[in-house]
Amino acid sequence: MSRPSRLRSLGLGIAAIALALGMSGCAASPTPIELGADTVVVDVRTPAEYGTGHLEGAVNIDFQSPSFGGEVSELDPDADYVVYCQSGNRSAQAVSAMRDADLTVQDAGGIDEAAKATGLPVVP
Repeated sequence: MSRPSRLRSLGLGIAAIALALGMSGCAASPTPIELGADTVVVDVRTPAEYGTGHLEGAVNIDFQSPSFGGEVSELDPDADYVVYCQSGNRSAQAVSAMRDADLTVQDAGGIDEAAKATGLPVVP
């Protein structure tokens, strides 16, 4: 096999591997989150966003509200919390703040990812 043919074959092989790795990343499903009897699901989006649809049973604590810290300080320290938002940005920030308050918290990311991971439906 000539040098150009080997290079072309190598290039096609690398492209196939990259494509396979990229596609496997897109097909990955979120890690399942088990909800216990004392698990509280928290939606940290705004009340308007919450009103357009939220995970069944979720409580709304608006991360962008000035009262967020005060509401977090009133949460049961013995409960477990699963937090989500629209895309995963606010939930990550909220989880950090909640962990700083010594709460046991898991970040479920965005609402679609959280629904898949918890098995909870999105309700109006």
